[in-house]
Amino acid sequence: MIVRGNQRGRALVIFMVLMAFLVSMATGCSSNKGTVDTGNASATRLITDSAGRQVEVPADPQRIACTCPEAGYALALYGKGDKIVATTDGMQRDVILTEMYPHLKGLSVPKKGGAINVEELIRIEADLIFVKVDTINNQAAMEQLGQARIPVVAVEYFSIEEQLDAMQMIAGLVGAEDEGQRYRQFYRQTIDKVQARVADIPDDERVTIYHSSQEATRTDSPNTLAADWTKAAGVKNVSVGEDLKFTDGNYYASLEQILLWDPDYILLNNPDVVGYIMGHEQWRPLQAIKNERVLPLPVGVSRWGHPNSLETPLVTLWTAKTVYPELFADIDIYPIIHDFYAEFFDWDLDQATMERMLKSQGMREPKS
Repeated sequence: MIVRGNQRGRALVIFMVLMAFLVSMATGCSSNKGTVDTGNASATRLITDSAGRQVEVPADPQRIACTCPEAGYALALYGKGDKIVATTDGMQRDVILTEMYPHLKGLSVPKKGGAINVEELIRIEADLIFVKVDTINNQAAMEQLGQARIPVVAVEYFSIEEQLDAMQMIAGLVGAEDEGQRYRQFYRQTIDKVQARVADIPDDERVTIYHSSQEATRTDSPNTLAADWTKAAGVKNVSVGEDLKFTDGNYYASLEQILLWDPDYILLNNPDVVGYIMGHEQWRPLQAIKNERVLPLPVGVSRWGHPNSLETPLVTLWTAKTVYPELFADIDIYPIIHDFYAEFFDWDLDQATMERMLKSQGMREPKS
């Protein structure tokens, strides 16, 4: 059709309006929550966190506050530790972690004693914050964070499966999906390898262990990550399913109970507690002490076997190899450890460092 004069002008206007409408429709579609637009610094997406909440987060977060160490270790695992702008006391005491990311030493610690400092998070201009579920349940803190427009993502898990899901969630959030899949694959393969070797051990012949968490009598209850990985290692965790005392969010066994359990091994995630147990006469009747089987768990980027540690596959393998040496005689754990940190943390460990890790010597600074 030929258009002349005013008709041509009117047609041009109509065409331009139509194009503007189509562009606005396309823009509206691309800004849907859950869609990532890497060309837009303000782009967001929806993720589901460990508390089952849908949270709108930046598509490419650059300033991430980690008030729970699980998230900080995950960012280091995925090569994103440089994005951490707030941390925890514990992470600042992890020797290898702070060698990888020296800036962690000087960062703010906005959560202490269970209270979170929202003003500090605003001051450091965090564009995302990882928290434990206790923060989610703190209505006053959540209202303040909402007013500050800082997205809050909960990270928490109580089993191997939940840990894998949480790490996959974080991987997707920071654009490390491939790294997350590789970690998941290594994790599963390692657990499967251990379970295949211990599967035929009769229940009444399985090694018994008592796992001390931080304090001598603080230990594991059911529905915890430690209960899960010790089971995967093929051992009987003597405290799981037993009558324990619950105090301030933790479970404790009495010394009388521990003496009755008389475990084959005592494994501790705090090396300082080894001397306490070995040096007190009340503990001496235990066969684990008589046989010198009171062992600190290794410490790498974090304390292996600790609830916030991502080295769960390594502690499972180490535990099984330690208590069932004949079943794992062909496995040299040193190259496995070396390759794990090289692959996932891009960190080259020498033999001396790995030996210190396995003995839990000098890998974590004491509390000030």
